[in-house]
Amino acid sequence: MRIVINGIGVAGPALAYWLTRTGHEVLLVETAPRLRSGGYVVDFWGVGYDVVERMGLIDEVRGLGYQVHEVRVVDRLGKKSAGLDVDVFHRVTRGRFTSVRRSDISATMYRAVENKVETIFGDSVASIDQEGSRVHVKFDHAPPRDVDLVIGADGLHSRVRRLAFAPQEVVEVPLGYHIAAFEVEGYPSRDELVYVSHSLPGRQIARLSLRDDRTMCLLIFRDEYMDEMAEPKALMHRVFAGAGWEWPEIATAMDRADEIYFDTVAQIHMPRWTNGRVALVGDAGACVSVMAGEGTGLAIFEAYVLAGELHAAGGDVARAFAQYEQRLMPFVRAKQRSAAKFASSIAPATSLGLHFRTLAMKLMRIPGLADFAIGRSFRDEIESPDYRM
Repeated sequence: MRIVINGIGVAGPALAYWLTRTGHEVLLVETAPRLRSGGYVVDFWGVGYDVVERMGLIDEVRGLGYQVHEVRVVDRLGKKSAGLDVDVFHRVTRGRFTSVRRSDISATMYRAVENKVETIFGDSVASIDQEGSRVHVKFDHAPPRDVDLVIGADGLHSRVRRLAFAPQEVVEVPLGYHIAAFEVEGYPSRDELVYVSHSLPGRQIARLSLRDDRTMCLLIFRDEYMDEMAEPKALMHRVFAGAGWEWPEIATAMDRADEIYFDTVAQIHMPRWTNGRVALVGDAGACVSVMAGEGTGLAIFEAYVLAGELHAAGGDVARAFAQYEQRLMPFVRAKQRSAAKFASSIAPATSLGLHFRTLAMKLMRIPGLADFAIGRSFRDEIESPDYRM
């Protein structure tokens, strides 16, 4: 089949990889002028890790990753107030865990397919007209095409979702936060392989030292601090003014950053991910949010299952789409519920909430308790099928 995939994030190139292996002709379309870089670092494990291993790319992804050994919480003077040994993550996943830039995973998978697919950068699907077994697709710039399937892999703010599904079918559920992330070179303070954070009511500042003298900074704040009219950097200055710790240095670094990722933290809830010959994958159909900690892996797994069901159905698109939804929807919805419960602990609204979070981290030092508590949240209650693609 001729298949258009809108979006070259994580789900898009992962899906293209498996579709080309099974003989389909794929067009990847990306609104950005080139592959995105930077962004934030994600923890990578679980079913998505398994799929990348099947792709033969896990050594490359791990090579790009960081084996972080500590999550450290500091007070406004920089003194350690709590911490978590990340070895527990490696134990409960049996070593199948790494922390890596999301954009590095995307680029790794895209390089695996770039010579096997057609790619258009700086463009997007603009309209979708379904006529029987064909879909007439118009783009912002490129000439229109008739194809067999259109896949929305274009994230939380999916354009394909907006074009192909009724507004009443889509519920965007804010989790109460906004997030900003950026990278800078030459940041003066470095703690190798340590994720360092400082929290105050409703806000959190964190940094992680990267290779090549680069540092990723992550800023999270509750929605009540949001100002829709403010430019992101100006907003960060206002929200975190007087935050203590290294905020003055991080603010200066932010001002000279070339790019800043800024977005709401939200989930997408839908009763279906497919409509005729259009399907959604990854955050476009069921964003679990950054609070889930596994959104990147889930997007890769969803792409694998969608391609696998299309292969298993032998051209019966309706059957494949039904199996795709049936297999994944209960699992993804459970992940969304877990993320929503966890969200309140990221940047508690009050000093008392911060105190209880610090106390909980200290309790994790009790032998066996961290393995039990974290092991439950890291367990993927789903079978990873072998589609023999």
